[in-house]
Amino acid sequence: MHEMSICQALLDQVERIAADQGARRVDSIVLSIGPLSGVEPDLLSRAFEIARLHTVAANAVLEISTGPVVVECRGCGVSGAAQVNRLLCPACGSWQVDLIQGDELLLLRLEVSGVETGTGVKK
Repeated sequence: MHEMSICQALLDQVERIAADQGARRVDSIVLSIGPLSGVEPDLLSRAFEIARLHTVAANAVLEISTGPVVVECRGCGVSGAAQVNRLLCPACGSWQVDLIQGDELLLLRLEVSGVETGTGVKK
């Protein structure tokens, strides 16, 4: 299950961001996972439950959003949604398309708390 290694890399990135912000806790992590990313959202969620233990994100909520597969036709120039197993132009049916969206794995947002300001006051 490569989702565990993905989770560990994600949490490494989250730890770095939290440290850069002076945060002691991460309350939520929001990801966008495309259908062609090779990552199963359910398996990633399960792996996250284990990987987050003893990290700054130990009590964080993981939110995962998924979007459509979007292609752009090289022939007619039309962009639109395509099926995961049928990457064809939605207008002319050509198979000569470029993938515009659908293979991403993006960290969209972190919500942190316990941030120390320069005056020693917690926010």
